[in-house]
Amino acid sequence: MNDFDTFWHEAKAALRVALQWFFLAVPMGLLCGFLGTLFHLAVEHATELRAAQPWLLFLLPVAGLLINALYKVTKCEGVGTNNVIRAVQSGEPVSILLVPAIFLGTVLTHLCGGSAGREGAALQMGGSIGYNIAKLFHFPDHDRRTATVCGMAAFFSALFGTPLAATLFAMMVEDVGLSFSVAFVPGFCAALLAYGISLACGIAPTRFALSAVPALGILPILQVALLGVACAAVTRLFCLLLHVAEHQLPKRLPNPWVRVVLGGVVVVALSYLMGVGRYNGAGMDVIMDAVELEQALPWDFVCKMVLTVLTLSVGFKGGEVVPSFYIGATFGCVAGPLLGLPAGFSAAVGLVCVFCGATNTLVASIVLAAELFSGAGFELMALACGLSYMFSGYHSLYSSQGFRTSKLFSEFLQPKEEK
Repeated sequence: MNDFDTFWHEAKAALRVALQWFFLAVPMGLLCGFLGTLFHLAVEHATELRAAQPWLLFLLPVAGLLINALYKVTKCEGVGTNNVIRAVQSGEPVSILLVPAIFLGTVLTHLCGGSAGREGAALQMGGSIGYNIAKLFHFPDHDRRTATVCGMAAFFSALFGTPLAATLFAMMVEDVGLSFSVAFVPGFCAALLAYGISLACGIAPTRFALSAVPALGILPILQVALLGVACAAVTRLFCLLLHVAEHQLPKRLPNPWVRVVLGGVVVVALSYLMGVGRYNGAGMDVIMDAVELEQALPWDFVCKMVLTVLTLSVGFKGGEVVPSFYIGATFGCVAGPLLGLPAGFSAAVGLVCVFCGATNTLVASIVLAAELFSGAGFELMALACGLSYMFSGYHSLYSSQGFRTSKLFSEFLQPKEEK
Protein backbone atom coordinates (compact mmCIF):
# COMPACT_ATOMS: atom_id res chain seq x y z
CA MET A 1 0.00 0.00 0.00
CA ASN A 2 1.54 3.34 -1.10
CA ASP A 3 1.38 6.62 0.81
CA PHE A 4 -1.68 7.86 -1.09
CA ASP A 5 -3.61 4.66 -0.40
CA THR A 6 -2.66 4.87 3.28
CA PHE A 7 -3.79 8.48 3.43
CA TRP A 8 -7.08 7.70 1.67
CA HIS A 9 -7.77 4.74 3.94
CA GLU A 10 -7.08 6.80 7.08
CA ALA A 11 -9.12 9.74 5.78
CA LYS A 12 -12.16 7.53 5.17
CA ALA A 13 -11.84 6.00 8.62
CA ALA A 14 -11.54 9.45 10.23
CA LEU A 15 -14.56 10.73 8.29
CA ARG A 16 -16.64 7.73 9.34
CA VAL A 17 -15.74 8.22 13.01
CA ALA A 18 -16.31 11.99 12.79
CA LEU A 19 -19.80 11.48 11.36
CA GLN A 20 -20.57 8.91 14.03
CA TRP A 21 -19.63 11.31 16.82
CA PHE A 22 -21.34 14.26 15.12
CA PHE A 23 -24.66 12.42 15.10
CA LEU A 24 -24.14 11.53 18.78
CA ALA A 25 -22.85 14.97 19.87
CA VAL A 26 -25.85 16.84 18.45
CA PRO A 27 -28.62 15.11 20.46
CA MET A 28 -26.34 14.99 23.49
CA GLY A 29 -25.56 18.70 23.29
CA LEU A 30 -29.22 19.57 22.82
CA LEU A 31 -30.41 17.36 25.67
CA CYS A 32 -27.67 18.43 28.08
CA GLY A 33 -28.18 22.06 27.07
CA PHE A 34 -31.90 22.03 27.82
CA LEU A 35 -31.57 19.95 30.99
CA GLY A 36 -28.60 22.01 32.15
CA THR A 37 -30.59 25.21 31.64
CA LEU A 38 -33.55 23.76 33.52
CA PHE A 39 -31.26 22.63 36.33
CA HIS A 40 -29.58 26.06 36.49
CA LEU A 41 -32.95 27.78 36.76
CA ALA A 42 -34.22 25.29 39.36
CA VAL A 43 -31.18 25.81 41.61
CA GLU A 44 -31.32 29.58 41.09
CA HIS A 45 -35.01 29.77 42.02
CA ALA A 46 -34.45 27.45 45.00
CA THR A 47 -31.68 29.78 46.23
CA GLU A 48 -33.87 32.87 45.79
CA LEU A 49 -36.77 31.20 47.59
CA ARG A 50 -34.56 30.22 50.53
CA ALA A 51 -33.23 33.79 50.76
CA ALA A 52 -36.81 35.12 50.84
CA GLN A 53 -38.00 32.42 53.27
CA PRO A 54 -35.18 31.78 55.80
CA TRP A 55 -37.35 29.33 57.75
CA LEU A 56 -36.75 26.77 54.97
CA LEU A 57 -33.36 26.13 56.57
CA PHE A 58 -35.14 24.31 59.40
CA LEU A 59 -36.45 21.79 56.86
CA LEU A 60 -32.94 20.63 55.94
CA PRO A 61 -33.20 17.38 57.99
CA VAL A 62 -36.54 16.64 56.30
CA ALA A 63 -34.95 17.32 52.90
CA GLY A 64 -32.24 14.80 53.82
CA LEU A 65 -34.86 12.13 54.47
CA LEU A 66 -36.53 12.88 51.12
CA ILE A 67 -33.18 12.64 49.33
CA ASN A 68 -32.43 9.27 50.96
CA ALA A 69 -35.88 7.99 49.98
CA LEU A 70 -35.42 9.25 46.41
CA TYR A 71 -32.08 7.47 46.05
CA LYS A 72 -33.52 4.28 47.54
CA VAL A 73 -36.47 4.28 45.12
CA THR A 74 -34.20 4.90 42.10
CA LYS A 75 -31.66 2.34 43.38
CA CYS A 76 -28.91 4.95 43.19
CA GLU A 77 -27.77 4.69 46.81
CA GLY A 78 -24.06 5.41 47.08
CA VAL A 79 -23.79 6.48 43.43
CA GLY A 80 -21.96 9.74 42.73
CA THR A 81 -19.27 11.46 40.70
CA ASN A 82 -16.77 8.69 41.50
CA ASN A 83 -19.01 6.19 39.67
CA VAL A 84 -19.10 8.41 36.58
CA ILE A 85 -15.30 8.66 36.66
CA ARG A 86 -15.07 4.87 36.86
CA ALA A 87 -17.45 4.62 33.90
CA VAL A 88 -14.76 6.34 31.82
CA GLN A 89 -11.88 4.42 33.40
CA SER A 90 -13.31 0.91 33.23
CA GLY A 91 -16.71 1.05 31.54
CA GLU A 92 -18.72 0.74 34.77
CA PRO A 93 -22.43 1.21 33.88
CA VAL A 94 -24.26 4.35 35.01
CA SER A 95 -28.02 4.20 35.60
CA ILE A 96 -30.17 6.73 33.75
CA LEU A 97 -32.19 7.05 36.98
CA LEU A 98 -29.22 8.94 38.40
CA VAL A 99 -30.40 11.96 36.37
CA PRO A 100 -33.69 12.60 38.24
CA ALA A 101 -32.13 11.51 41.55
CA ILE A 102 -29.22 13.96 41.51
CA PHE A 103 -31.36 16.72 39.90
CA LEU A 104 -34.00 16.66 42.64
CA GLY A 105 -31.51 15.87 45.40
CA THR A 106 -29.35 18.89 44.57
CA VAL A 107 -32.33 21.24 44.25
CA LEU A 108 -33.62 20.08 47.66
CA THR A 109 -30.18 20.58 49.20
CA HIS A 110 -29.98 24.15 47.88
CA LEU A 111 -33.60 24.93 48.74
CA CYS A 112 -33.08 24.03 52.39
CA GLY A 113 -29.64 25.52 52.85
CA GLY A 114 -27.10 22.75 52.47
CA SER A 115 -23.61 23.98 51.56
CA ALA A 116 -22.88 22.47 48.14
CA GLY A 117 -22.25 23.32 44.52
CA ARG A 118 -23.95 22.17 41.36
CA GLU A 119 -21.20 20.86 39.06
CA GLY A 120 -21.15 17.45 40.80
CA ALA A 121 -24.72 17.07 39.64
CA ALA A 122 -23.68 18.32 36.19
CA LEU A 123 -20.97 15.67 35.85
CA GLN A 124 -23.27 12.93 37.08
CA MET A 125 -26.25 13.89 34.91
CA GLY A 126 -24.11 14.56 31.85
CA GLY A 127 -22.13 11.35 32.28
CA SER A 128 -25.31 9.32 32.77
CA ILE A 129 -26.94 10.85 29.69
CA GLY A 130 -23.85 10.29 27.55
CA TYR A 131 -23.39 6.70 28.65
CA ASN A 132 -27.03 5.77 28.15
CA ILE A 133 -27.38 7.46 24.75
CA ALA A 134 -24.38 5.46 23.56
CA LYS A 135 -25.90 2.33 25.08
CA LEU A 136 -29.21 3.03 23.34
CA PHE A 137 -27.42 3.13 19.97
CA HIS A 138 -25.48 -0.06 20.83
CA PHE A 139 -22.07 1.60 20.85
CA PRO A 140 -19.22 -0.66 21.99
CA ASP A 141 -17.78 -0.29 25.47
CA HIS A 142 -14.87 2.00 24.56
CA ASP A 143 -17.19 4.35 22.67
CA ARG A 144 -19.56 4.49 25.65
CA ARG A 145 -16.64 5.84 27.69
CA THR A 146 -16.11 8.58 25.11
CA ALA A 147 -19.81 9.38 25.16
CA THR A 148 -19.70 9.64 28.96
CA VAL A 149 -16.94 12.26 28.70
CA CYS A 150 -18.96 14.15 26.06
CA GLY A 151 -22.02 14.28 28.30
CA MET A 152 -19.96 15.53 31.24
CA ALA A 153 -18.45 18.29 29.10
CA ALA A 154 -21.81 19.36 27.67
CA PHE A 155 -23.63 19.62 30.99
CA PHE A 156 -20.71 21.42 32.69
CA SER A 157 -20.61 23.88 29.78
CA ALA A 158 -24.34 24.58 29.98
CA LEU A 159 -24.01 25.51 33.66
CA PHE A 160 -20.86 27.62 33.64
CA GLY A 161 -20.60 28.87 30.07
CA THR A 162 -17.00 27.65 29.73
CA PRO A 163 -17.11 25.11 26.87
CA LEU A 164 -13.36 24.68 26.36
CA ALA A 165 -12.53 24.33 30.06
CA ALA A 166 -15.50 21.98 30.48
CA THR A 167 -14.25 19.73 27.69
CA LEU A 168 -10.67 19.63 28.94
CA PHE A 169 -11.85 19.00 32.51
CA ALA A 170 -14.06 16.09 31.42
CA MET A 171 -11.15 14.62 29.42
CA MET A 172 -8.55 14.90 32.19
CA VAL A 173 -10.32 14.42 35.53
CA GLU A 174 -10.37 10.60 35.38
CA ASP A 175 -6.61 9.96 35.35
CA VAL A 176 -4.07 12.64 36.23
CA GLY A 177 -1.31 12.71 33.63
CA LEU A 178 -3.41 11.10 30.90
CA SER A 179 -5.78 12.83 28.53
CA PHE A 180 -8.80 11.13 26.94
CA SER A 181 -8.00 13.04 23.74
CA VAL A 182 -10.26 11.02 21.46
CA ALA A 183 -13.21 12.68 23.21
CA PHE A 184 -12.09 16.24 22.45
CA VAL A 185 -13.84 16.87 19.12
CA PRO A 186 -17.21 15.27 20.00
CA GLY A 187 -17.01 16.61 23.56
CA PHE A 188 -16.22 20.15 22.44
CA CYS A 189 -18.99 20.05 19.81
CA ALA A 190 -21.51 18.90 22.44
CA ALA A 191 -20.21 21.51 24.91
CA LEU A 192 -20.51 24.33 22.35
CA LEU A 193 -24.04 23.25 21.45
CA ALA A 194 -25.08 23.01 25.11
CA TYR A 195 -23.52 26.43 25.75
CA GLY A 196 -25.47 27.87 22.81
CA ILE A 197 -28.72 26.41 24.17
CA SER A 198 -28.13 27.97 27.59
CA LEU A 199 -27.38 31.36 25.99
CA ALA A 200 -30.52 31.13 23.86
CA CYS A 201 -32.53 30.44 27.03
CA GLY A 202 -31.18 33.58 28.69
CA ILE A 203 -28.55 32.01 30.98
CA ALA A 204 -25.60 34.37 31.28
CA PRO A 205 -22.18 32.64 31.35
CA THR A 206 -20.16 32.90 34.55
CA ARG A 207 -17.74 35.80 34.11
CA PHE A 208 -15.85 38.07 36.51
CA ALA A 209 -14.44 41.57 35.96
CA LEU A 210 -11.13 42.38 37.67
CA SER A 211 -10.56 45.99 38.71
CA ALA A 212 -6.78 45.75 39.13
CA VAL A 213 -4.30 43.32 37.60
CA PRO A 214 -0.57 43.59 38.36
CA ALA A 215 1.78 43.96 35.41
CA LEU A 216 4.01 41.01 34.63
CA GLY A 217 7.27 41.47 36.52
CA ILE A 218 9.68 39.88 38.99
CA LEU A 219 7.88 41.04 42.15
CA PRO A 220 4.33 40.06 41.05
CA ILE A 221 5.67 36.68 39.91
CA LEU A 222 7.16 36.03 43.36
CA GLN A 223 4.01 37.25 45.11
CA VAL A 224 1.70 35.11 42.98
CA ALA A 225 4.01 32.10 43.42
CA LEU A 226 3.71 32.38 47.21
CA LEU A 227 -0.07 32.70 46.92
CA GLY A 228 -0.20 29.59 44.72
CA VAL A 229 1.72 27.57 47.30
CA ALA A 230 -0.53 28.86 50.09
CA CYS A 231 -3.60 27.82 48.06
CA ALA A 232 -2.12 24.33 47.74
CA ALA A 233 -2.03 24.10 51.55
CA VAL A 234 -5.70 25.14 51.72
CA THR A 235 -6.52 22.55 49.07
CA ARG A 236 -4.83 19.80 51.06
CA LEU A 237 -6.85 20.73 54.13
CA PHE A 238 -10.14 20.76 52.20
CA CYS A 239 -9.55 17.37 50.56
CA LEU A 240 -8.29 15.82 53.82
CA LEU A 241 -11.34 16.97 55.79
CA LEU A 242 -13.70 15.78 53.06
CA HIS A 243 -12.15 12.32 52.83
CA VAL A 244 -11.92 11.84 56.60
CA ALA A 245 -15.56 12.84 57.04
CA GLU A 246 -16.76 10.65 54.17
CA HIS A 247 -15.01 7.61 55.66
CA GLN A 248 -15.51 8.20 59.38
CA LEU A 249 -19.11 9.43 59.56
CA PRO A 250 -20.61 6.27 57.98
CA LYS A 251 -18.61 4.21 60.50
CA ARG A 252 -19.74 6.28 63.47
CA LEU A 253 -23.34 6.63 62.20
CA PRO A 254 -23.98 3.60 59.97
CA ASN A 255 -27.72 4.27 59.64
CA PRO A 256 -28.02 6.69 56.65
CA TRP A 257 -31.40 8.03 57.86
CA VAL A 258 -30.07 8.94 61.28
CA ARG A 259 -26.85 10.30 59.76
CA VAL A 260 -28.59 12.69 57.37
CA VAL A 261 -31.03 13.96 60.03
CA LEU A 262 -28.33 14.59 62.64
CA GLY A 263 -26.06 16.09 59.99
CA GLY A 264 -28.86 18.39 58.86
CA VAL A 265 -29.48 19.55 62.43
CA VAL A 266 -25.77 20.34 62.89
CA VAL A 267 -25.65 22.26 59.58
CA VAL A 268 -28.65 24.34 60.69
CA ALA A 269 -27.06 25.05 64.08
CA LEU A 270 -23.69 26.00 62.55
CA SER A 271 -25.43 28.20 59.99
CA TYR A 272 -26.98 30.27 62.76
CA LEU A 273 -23.68 30.34 64.64
CA MET A 274 -21.64 31.43 61.59
CA GLY A 275 -24.24 33.61 59.87
CA VAL A 276 -27.39 32.43 58.10
CA GLY A 277 -27.16 32.60 54.33
CA ARG A 278 -23.48 33.45 53.96
CA TYR A 279 -22.27 29.85 53.87
CA ASN A 280 -25.43 28.08 52.68
CA GLY A 281 -25.99 26.99 49.10
CA ALA A 282 -23.31 27.57 46.47
CA GLY A 283 -22.35 31.08 47.59
CA MET A 284 -21.82 32.64 44.16
CA ASP A 285 -22.71 36.07 45.58
CA VAL A 286 -19.85 35.84 48.10
CA ILE A 287 -17.47 34.75 45.32
CA MET A 288 -18.57 37.74 43.24
CA ASP A 289 -18.00 40.09 46.19
CA ALA A 290 -14.51 38.70 46.78
CA VAL A 291 -13.43 39.02 43.14
CA GLU A 292 -15.19 42.20 42.00
CA LEU A 293 -15.75 44.16 45.23
CA GLU A 294 -12.61 42.89 47.01
CA GLN A 295 -14.62 41.98 50.11
CA ALA A 296 -14.30 38.83 52.21
CA LEU A 297 -14.15 37.93 55.88
CA PRO A 298 -10.94 36.31 57.21
CA TRP A 299 -12.83 33.22 58.37
CA ASP A 300 -15.05 32.78 55.29
CA PHE A 301 -12.97 30.01 53.70
CA VAL A 302 -12.84 27.98 56.94
CA CYS A 303 -16.59 28.26 57.58
CA LYS A 304 -17.44 27.29 54.01
CA MET A 305 -15.04 24.36 54.17
CA VAL A 306 -16.58 23.00 57.38
CA LEU A 307 -20.20 23.35 56.22
CA THR A 308 -19.48 21.84 52.79
CA VAL A 309 -17.65 18.84 54.23
CA LEU A 310 -20.49 18.21 56.67
CA THR A 311 -23.25 18.70 54.08
CA LEU A 312 -21.79 16.30 51.51
CA SER A 313 -20.48 13.66 53.92
CA VAL A 314 -23.84 13.06 55.67
CA GLY A 315 -25.77 12.43 52.46
CA PHE A 316 -26.92 15.71 50.92
CA LYS A 317 -26.32 16.22 47.21
CA GLY A 318 -24.45 18.75 45.14
CA GLY A 319 -20.90 19.36 44.07
CA GLU A 320 -17.53 20.31 45.48
CA VAL A 321 -16.26 22.58 42.68
CA VAL A 322 -18.24 25.76 43.43
CA PRO A 323 -17.37 25.42 47.14
CA SER A 324 -13.74 25.14 46.05
CA PHE A 325 -14.25 28.39 44.09
CA TYR A 326 -15.67 29.98 47.24
CA ILE A 327 -12.88 28.70 49.49
CA GLY A 328 -10.17 29.80 47.07
CA ALA A 329 -11.69 33.21 46.29
CA THR A 330 -12.26 34.20 49.92
CA PHE A 331 -8.86 32.88 51.02
CA GLY A 332 -7.11 34.68 48.17
CA CYS A 333 -8.99 37.92 48.87
CA VAL A 334 -7.69 37.90 52.46
CA ALA A 335 -4.20 36.44 51.90
CA GLY A 336 -3.26 38.28 48.70
CA PRO A 337 -3.08 41.80 50.19
CA LEU A 338 -0.74 40.47 52.90
CA LEU A 339 1.65 39.65 50.05
CA GLY A 340 1.13 43.03 48.40
CA LEU A 341 -1.32 41.90 45.69
CA PRO A 342 -4.71 43.48 44.85
CA ALA A 343 -7.49 41.73 46.78
CA GLY A 344 -9.76 41.12 43.77
CA PHE A 345 -6.97 39.72 41.63
CA SER A 346 -5.83 37.54 44.54
CA ALA A 347 -9.39 36.22 44.90
CA ALA A 348 -9.34 35.25 41.22
CA VAL A 349 -5.98 33.51 41.64
CA GLY A 350 -7.24 31.68 44.73
CA LEU A 351 -10.39 30.57 42.91
CA VAL A 352 -8.56 28.82 40.07
CA CYS A 353 -5.69 27.56 42.27
CA VAL A 354 -7.86 25.73 44.80
CA PHE A 355 -9.94 24.31 41.94
CA CYS A 356 -6.74 23.16 40.23
CA GLY A 357 -5.24 21.58 43.34
CA ALA A 358 -8.49 19.89 44.37
CA THR A 359 -9.30 18.40 40.94
CA ASN A 360 -5.71 17.93 39.66
CA THR A 361 -6.67 19.24 36.23
CA LEU A 362 -3.87 21.71 35.48
CA VAL A 363 -4.52 22.57 31.83
CA ALA A 364 -8.29 22.75 32.32
CA SER A 365 -7.78 25.12 35.28
CA ILE A 366 -5.55 27.46 33.24
CA VAL A 367 -8.13 27.55 30.43
CA LEU A 368 -10.88 28.11 33.02
CA ALA A 369 -8.97 31.16 34.27
CA ALA A 370 -8.88 32.54 30.72
CA GLU A 371 -12.62 31.98 30.21
CA LEU A 372 -13.80 33.24 33.61
CA PHE A 373 -11.60 36.35 33.70
CA SER A 374 -11.38 37.09 29.96
CA GLY A 375 -7.62 36.54 29.89
CA ALA A 376 -6.77 39.18 32.52
CA GLY A 377 -3.58 38.27 34.39
CA PHE A 378 -3.44 35.01 32.45
CA GLU A 379 0.30 34.32 32.76
CA LEU A 380 0.36 34.98 36.51
CA MET A 381 -2.71 32.79 37.07
CA ALA A 382 -1.15 30.00 35.00
CA LEU A 383 1.99 30.11 37.16
CA ALA A 384 -0.05 30.01 40.37
CA CYS A 385 -2.09 27.07 39.06
CA GLY A 386 1.10 25.18 38.23
CA LEU A 387 2.49 25.66 41.72
CA SER A 388 -0.82 24.77 43.38
CA TYR A 389 -0.91 21.60 41.28
CA MET A 390 2.65 20.67 42.30
CA PHE A 391 2.31 21.39 46.01
CA SER A 392 -1.20 20.00 46.56
CA GLY A 393 0.18 16.46 46.51
CA TYR A 394 -1.83 13.38 45.58
CA HIS A 395 -5.05 14.57 47.14
CA SER A 396 -8.30 14.92 45.24
CA LEU A 397 -11.98 15.70 45.64
CA TYR A 398 -12.64 12.38 43.88
CA SER A 399 -11.42 9.16 45.47
CA SER A 400 -11.66 7.25 42.17
CA GLN A 401 -9.38 9.69 40.36
CA GLY A 402 -6.18 7.94 39.28
CA PHE A 403 -2.65 9.34 39.25
CA ARG A 404 -0.84 7.95 36.21
CA THR A 405 2.17 10.31 36.23
CA SER A 406 4.12 11.89 39.05
CA LYS A 407 3.48 15.54 39.88
CA LEU A 408 7.14 16.13 40.70
CA PHE A 409 9.21 13.71 38.62
CA SER A 410 9.30 12.49 35.03
CA GLU A 411 7.91 9.06 35.75
CA PHE A 412 4.76 7.02 35.39
CA LEU A 413 2.87 5.70 38.39
CA GLN A 414 1.11 2.37 38.72
CA PRO A 415 -2.69 2.47 38.64
CA LYS A 416 -4.29 1.79 42.04
CA GLU A 417 -5.54 -1.65 41.11
CA GLU A 418 -2.06 -2.74 39.98
CA LYS A 419 -0.29 -1.77 43.19
